[in-house]
Amino acid sequence: MKKLIHCLILLLLSLPAFSTHNRAGEITYRQISGYTYEFTITTFTYKYSAANRSQLEFQWGDNTSSIASIDSGHIDNTIIVDLPSDYYYNTYTTQHTFPGPGIYEILVQDPNRNYGIRNIPNSVNVVFSITTTMLIAPEIGTNSTPQLLNYPIDKAALGHIFIHNPAAFDPDGDSIAYSLTVCTGQDGNPISGYSLPMHSDTFYVDAVSGDLVWYTPVDTGKYNVAMNIMEYRNGIKIGNIVRDMQINVYRTDNNPPVNPALNDYCVIAGDLIDFQFTTLDADNDSIRHTLTGGPLIVPTNPASCITVAGGPGFKTSRFYWQTDCNHIRRLPFQVTVKSKDVTNDIDLVDIDNFYITVLAPPPLNLAATPTSSEITLDWESSNCGAITGYAIYRREGISGFEPDSCENGVPAYTGFIKIGEVTGSNTTFTDDNIGDGLAQGIDYCYRVTALYKDGAESIASEEACASLIPGFPALLNVSVTKIGEADGEIFVSWIKPRDFDPVAASGPYVFQLFRSSPGDPDNFVLIDSIQTPDLEDTVFYDTPLNTLIYPYHYSVKMFNNTPGNRFEMKPDNREIASSLYLDIEAEDNQLVLTFRKKVPWINSEYVIYRQNSATLSFDSLTTTQEKSFTDAGLQNGITYCYRVKSLGWRPIESLIYTNSNFSHIGCGTPVDVEPPCPPFLEVRSECDSFMNVLTWTNPNNSCADDVVRYIIYYSPDYDAMLDSLNGTSKATDTIFYHKLESGTQLAGCYAVTAIDSFNNESAFSVIRCVDECVLYELPNVFTPNGDNINDVYVSYNLNNAIQKVDMKIFNRFGVLVYETDDPAINWNGQYKNKGGNVASGVYYYICDVYEPRIIGTMTRTLTGFIHVYTGEGTLMPNE
Repeated sequence: MKKLIHCLILLLLSLPAFSTHNRAGEITYRQISGYTYEFTITTFTYKYSAANRSQLEFQWGDNTSSIASIDSGHIDNTIIVDLPSDYYYNTYTTQHTFPGPGIYEILVQDPNRNYGIRNIPNSVNVVFSITTTMLIAPEIGTNSTPQLLNYPIDKAALGHIFIHNPAAFDPDGDSIAYSLTVCTGQDGNPISGYSLPMHSDTFYVDAVSGDLVWYTPVDTGKYNVAMNIMEYRNGIKIGNIVRDMQINVYRTDNNPPVNPALNDYCVIAGDLIDFQFTTLDADNDSIRHTLTGGPLIVPTNPASCITVAGGPGFKTSRFYWQTDCNHIRRLPFQVTVKSKDVTNDIDLVDIDNFYITVLAPPPLNLAATPTSSEITLDWESSNCGAITGYAIYRREGISGFEPDSCENGVPAYTGFIKIGEVTGSNTTFTDDNIGDGLAQGIDYCYRVTALYKDGAESIASEEACASLIPGFPALLNVSVTKIGEADGEIFVSWIKPRDFDPVAASGPYVFQLFRSSPGDPDNFVLIDSIQTPDLEDTVFYDTPLNTLIYPYHYSVKMFNNTPGNRFEMKPDNREIASSLYLDIEAEDNQLVLTFRKKVPWINSEYVIYRQNSATLSFDSLTTTQEKSFTDAGLQNGITYCYRVKSLGWRPIESLIYTNSNFSHIGCGTPVDVEPPCPPFLEVRSECDSFMNVLTWTNPNNSCADDVVRYIIYYSPDYDAMLDSLNGTSKATDTIFYHKLESGTQLAGCYAVTAIDSFNNESAFSVIRCVDECVLYELPNVFTPNGDNINDVYVSYNLNNAIQKVDMKIFNRFGVLVYETDDPAINWNGQYKNKGGNVASGVYYYICDVYEPRIIGTMTRTLTGFIHVYTGEGTLMPNE
């Protein structure tokens, strides 16, 4: 009995040594391909603990887990680094392929935390856990977590401000934000009784810089805090690392060193950044500088920091970075300067940050070449970095804009408007005002910027300006003067040409009038020739014409018709002008009128007329200087007809000509064509019942008022189109149970749409994909002894979803005793092909399971042991 008690005491004494080791850690990952990622657990443990693990388990959030463990006496994919202050830095790396898109929370937990953490009650018995949450969605592109370059273990001094920064660097150029969170225990749940460390003033994390500030510690001891490191792309949160870190607070007379004020830098790729900074220490201690951040780990031309001078109480270092085009980023680089004094007491630090913005140089040699209706831009291709295309900006008149030393893109205050983009290496762009034509007499000015994959935009190019070449002859009117199907009429006029050499072209003259028909705007047909000795004949009434259809385009050519000297005059200056017409978009109780035309003059105002249903005349409704008008307060189902008169002007040869032109008639019927907002959908799997449960919100409770039913869409595969699956008959029916047939997979993607009382269908809800059920499991024991109880070894095959396996069972000597491709296994405990029961014992299996998953059939390998009890004799080596 004394011996037994002694053994129990030894066992109990040994438990803390095997469980009191975890100080800090985090989980990071990088994408390998598709749904395959490489994950790294980083932990910090006490050097002299006997509990530094040779393996840790990843729980993937998809109902599977993996172990990074010892293999042949070596830690497989595991690295342990001996750090100062008696810490080990441990990394465990493994790969995992997820079943498909979704949000996954990766969890690692390990008994236990170290003894005596002041803000975690009974910390020695609290599980240490860390999580990382990831969004897998092909539409966001490839993604890896930020790299955390500063260790999550630090020292603080009682009564002194403490600052720590994780020095997070995102290689993909995504935005990073920070916040405090709680430390977690078993299964990633918040630790009961956890609290932030006591402080004299504040304890917070700067959401932008990541500085963890403790102002100031009020008691000594060990404290653990947790920080969210959140990753955003295009405003969407795509990942979150929870870093659990430990801070040791000491009582000391030492004072921390003090960094100087650090300047931020903004440079053009290719510029050199070279400066020195000096840190001082009031106690005349030696100082050590450590710099972390993206510039020091970029693959090409990384920055460096070298000591220039040092002595008691000071340290001067030189930061040197020769930037290049690979360093162009939308967001600035953050560099963290950590200055630590070296003493016989507790080493203390000062942390400061500075930022470096690396801009792309501007595109060069922008040129603008006008014609009579459009302007073509050309510029030199930029070879600085991986350019995805170029953005084109336009304004009227010279801007005088000169970008400052850190201004990229084209700011809105300059008056420029983005009018288009070109992709790839294309370095030309033709501006025809999106088909509406540019106006004569306007000085159009342009800027071009280069675009990059992460959203970075270069410095703007120099400004290039041009005006359209004056038309010859210059058109002034294309006005619909009569509406009719067979007797309609359009009035066309042009300005008497004066800008030519009357000696070289002495006349007489001919005007040739061309027209293109609706639906064929590029096919101009000669409709009349007008002989004119004095150029006074500058009007034409085009009739009979069907003016119920539209638009018509017109062009005029002028010829010198001197006998023996006939030629077209200024053929490159020919203009095109169209009739004015309306695009009418029907909405709920209103019509949106958009004025369409392609003309070389400037329309400064529009008069809108609406047909009176009683008199059938068109009454003036309002005027606008905009290019569209919304006629609201109408009645659904009633047809309304409109005409518009444009009032315009154009400068020709220092003279200002005004005009007015009537449009064709346009009609529309208001109707509720606006779809309701989509529901918010959630999907979960009930694996035992082999069904998926869909629940969604009723838009009538938030953003709609006439939803009457829903349509449910489904696809068993991620890459396939969703098909209509079912529907509901009431707006209050917001739950659907999708029971799957035997032999099918439970995985699938779903969306729900809302239908309103006008049968308008909303956009898809967010598409939710589920693939979370364990489809196949193997038991670890059976008893083929003839008692009809557990005599056959069979698998658990959820809903018979698994149609094929490759199962091999070996005895402990490696002899194959059974194999099958039957998913049910159905092993009766006998040797394959030779009969007779196997002996009782432990058998090893390898089973490749061909699982239908949302991204296709995937092979999952199961390995394990089967305890067989047959009543037969002992297993011999030759069996």
